[in-house]
Amino acid sequence: MLGIFHKQLAHPPQELNSPEPANIPTGKHVPAVKRQPKNPDEIIRDFHTAYPNDSFAATFGCGAALACVGPHGRHLCKHERMFCGFENIYCMFVGRLDNLSSLIRQYGLSGKATNEAVLIIEAYRTLRDRGPYPADQVIKDLSGSFGFVVFDSTPNKTSVFAALSSDGEIPLFWGISGDGSVVICDDRDIVKAGCGKSYAPFPPGCMFHSEGGLKSFEHPMNKLKPMPRVDSEGMMCGANFKVDTFTKINSMPRVGSATNWASSWDL
Repeated sequence: MLGIFHKQLAHPPQELNSPEPANIPTGKHVPAVKRQPKNPDEIIRDFHTAYPNDSFAATFGCGAALACVGPHGRHLCKHERMFCGFENIYCMFVGRLDNLSSLIRQYGLSGKATNEAVLIIEAYRTLRDRGPYPADQVIKDLSGSFGFVVFDSTPNKTSVFAALSSDGEIPLFWGISGDGSVVICDDRDIVKAGCGKSYAPFPPGCMFHSEGGLKSFEHPMNKLKPMPRVDSEGMMCGANFKVDTFTKINSMPRVGSATNWASSWDL
């Protein structure tokens, strides 16, 4: 799966940008080779090249694009992949939910027509329309190995929401493209080639919202600390993010019906 979102739509952490120039030295008397980040159109073409027989893409006028591998090309991928769209909300899901049946009952959905991507859309709609739980609690309720990206193209509610399970089984990467867009993909080679040095693994046990930023759903009251990352060539890359166990997020408790949203985002 591949999601690309304009910087004005997604607002990624500044530390995801590499502090180093994209020039790669090749020797004492050899000019440096430029490994510049690519534009979104080039990254989408790379995705289609990597999965030539059954990949598809959708672009949106607000500066977003989604690309997936279709059902006939999933044998090329280690983990199950799903794509679903409903009422201007789109979900790309990789992995599995071990408690899908109980979640279907919890959200009052039809078991025959509901897979993981449909369930995630319903959970997102519940959050967006101010359901009774904070976002971190909703994600904690998901049991399994998963990574997903939700794009809400609803007018006046356009947003990006992504999360990765804490077990580390599902690979997920993100970075910054040549025009500053956020790139989220489960194919490391696509992100590395498209974002130059401004890329990093998406932190396990975390969720990202275009307005609320990056947050740990396992430790929602702790801040995330950017950690410098150096690649095999000795150059600085986009930062990793780790839970800072010594720093808490300051939040004022609310009263009334919004009390449970004190430590969450307004989706």
